[in-house]
Amino acid sequence: MTPPPERVLYVVTCATPAARHVGELVDLAQRAGWTVCIIATPSATRFIDETALREQTGYPVRSEYKQPGKPDILPAATAIIVGGASFNTINKWAAGISDTLALGLLTEGIGLGLPLVALPFLNAAQAAHPAFNRSVQELRQAGVKVLLGDNGYTPHTPHQGSENLSHYPWDKALRAVEALR
Repeated sequence: MTPPPERVLYVVTCATPAARHVGELVDLAQRAGWTVCIIATPSATRFIDETALREQTGYPVRSEYKQPGKPDILPAATAIIVGGASFNTINKWAAGISDTLALGLLTEGIGLGLPLVALPFLNAAQAAHPAFNRSVQELRQAGVKVLLGDNGYTPHTPHQGSENLSHYPWDKALRAVEALR
């Protein structure tokens, strides 16, 4: 029996335009020696190519909870990056809402003490909402590295997010998770 991999990165992706390019983070992480598994929010499944990501990672993309009593098909995470972290996911995560597999893993990750990095993808109008700032502060206090501004992603002008995808800082998220290990 093969021992489980020591460096397993779960990449959680949300329903943002960044999800279409999550394979870029997979490439970076695999080159750095990580085993990568993709967890997609249910809405993010409309943004990604599950077949391509399965081929790239060697694991199926998960978006739903497994059946009770069934073995997990993914190795256990040793770190998690939320890439393309949406306004919705940031706020639900900070509030402790666990209504999807992605949020269940994220809320549990805090309690497990996993290295957790959130790289948001949202517009400036969403970022200006008072709930977002409270959520970011709550997550940071819980030990989550939230990458905003010069150290991560600067919220874009509303309705122009796709224009910023070529500059989305996947590399900063990977460096941040490496620094937390």
